Amino acid sequence: MKDRAHDDAMAEIFREDLVFATQYLNDVLEEGDQPDLLIALRQIAKAYGGVPAIAEKAHLNPTQLYRTLSAQGNPELRSLTAVLKAIGLRLAIQPLHHT
Repeated sequence: MKDRAHDDAMAEIFREDLVFATQYLNDVLEEGDQPDLLIALRQIAKAYGGVPAIAEKAHLNPTQLYRTLSAQGNPELRSLTAVLKAIGLRLAIQPLHHT
């Protein structure tokens, strides 16, 4: 389990710099580690008002969102895009190799 103080520090960084938060999520996605992605999304959600506030903005059930963003969570694409939109981000597709 992550140290709560670390989560608070990351939330503060993400709140102050959405560009950094965006790059951090992209880096986590590139690594392909889903539990790390969910941790990052929880930290970013905390930065933007917490899971209840993000759930409200995303029109999702807060209890379900807590479960979705847990270490064992498996967010549906609809939920993931709704959470990202509530934070001010979007999911995008990019080529692996530029030709």
